[in-house]
Amino acid sequence: MMRKQTNTLLSALAFAFASATVSVPSMLVASDAVAQEQKASEKKTRRVPTLRGKVYEQLARAQTAADEAGDVEEAISILKEVEDKADSMNAYEKAMMYNFFGFIYYNNEDYTKALESFAKVVEQQPIPEKFEMTTLFSLAQLNLMQGNYDDTITYLERWESLNTGPVPVKNKVIKAQAYYQNKHYDEAAMWISEAVADHEAEGMIPDEGWLILQRAIFYELKQPQKVKDVLIKMVKLFDEPKYWIQLAGMYGELGEERKQLAIMETAYQRGFVNTSADVFNMAQLYYYHRVPYKGAKLMEQAMNDGVLEKNLRNLKFLGQSWSLAKEQDKAIPVMMQAAELSEDGELDAQLAQILLNEERFDDAIAAADRAVEKGELRNPGLVYLIKGMALYNKKQYALALNQLAEAEKHQKSRAMAQQWKQFVQGEKRQADAIAAELGAS
Repeated sequence: MMRKQTNTLLSALAFAFASATVSVPSMLVASDAVAQEQKASEKKTRRVPTLRGKVYEQLARAQTAADEAGDVEEAISILKEVEDKADSMNAYEKAMMYNFFGFIYYNNEDYTKALESFAKVVEQQPIPEKFEMTTLFSLAQLNLMQGNYDDTITYLERWESLNTGPVPVKNKVIKAQAYYQNKHYDEAAMWISEAVADHEAEGMIPDEGWLILQRAIFYELKQPQKVKDVLIKMVKLFDEPKYWIQLAGMYGELGEERKQLAIMETAYQRGFVNTSADVFNMAQLYYYHRVPYKGAKLMEQAMNDGVLEKNLRNLKFLGQSWSLAKEQDKAIPVMMQAAELSEDGELDAQLAQILLNEERFDDAIAAADRAVEKGELRNPGLVYLIKGMALYNKKQYALALNQLAEAEKHQKSRAMAQQWKQFVQGEKRQADAIAAELGAS
């Protein structure tokens, strides 16, 4: 890297020595990319002093030390000797010297000193305009890398003051990045949108990073419709799994749940739904859209494949999905696993209700007992009501009435408990009468 770039500099120095009107390419960016819009023929030519041979020789010495010997300290020492004679040097010579300082510091990853050196380049006047523009653009880029966003914008605006044509797309993107990092989202949105539109107007595909930035800006501006539009474009252009999932999420945020599910199903069919979070979100969508069977099958497969962990949250939702799908034979064992992992009795209470409905009365009673033992129930009276109903179905009327009396103590279950109490009392009286009659005979 060092050899290639220092050789480039040496060639530039030699050419600059032969003709003082030529610019020196920046070490950070290609000059063609940053000065493409300049129309030098329409501007007055600057009168620039020449680069004298003795200065060139010293700069070449420093270049040799950095390149051939790999001695950065020696190269900097030579340049400092040149800098000591700065009073006798013209603006162009000083600019070349500081440019080489900046180049060496940059390659030595001393970016603070590199910035200081490149900043001194553009302080020297007059220097070739193209050289100044190239350095200004390099300063903008390097300041962006270093998080100096205000300076990034300042140097770009100085570049634009020298430019005679339209603002290039690359400038707009860098401005958008700087404004975004400074949390000036409106300005960032304007510049990135112009950059993308300009590029598309030329029949070119915007860089993926530009669209990522545009999406992030619109998200910060709380403009989900625009975020969605950018994601649609990203899906079409780059077809990345993450963009499909993000697009589905944005449809959900916009309240377009049917489109959200359609995008997720397409993503699933293409093999893009493969993380535990994506699987669970898709199962939730199926549940919300009243197709819980699909969601349960999806989760079951993901658990079998090891994608989805068999933890409390996942087992609970899987059981609820099977239950809503009226697949109670599948729901019950899953709910039992979930209940075993739960510290409170809520899942045991839900399980007791399902078991009662399936006429598995002994299991319902056992689940209700576990729910009471664990406690922390939202509706404790319901558990006693379930147990009372199960005991009634087992024709254990006295025990059933005891449980219904407990249910009657809780406001939420009181009315239902009283109705069942009257019914069970009637059944008990009838059973007692039959028993008495049979005993008498």
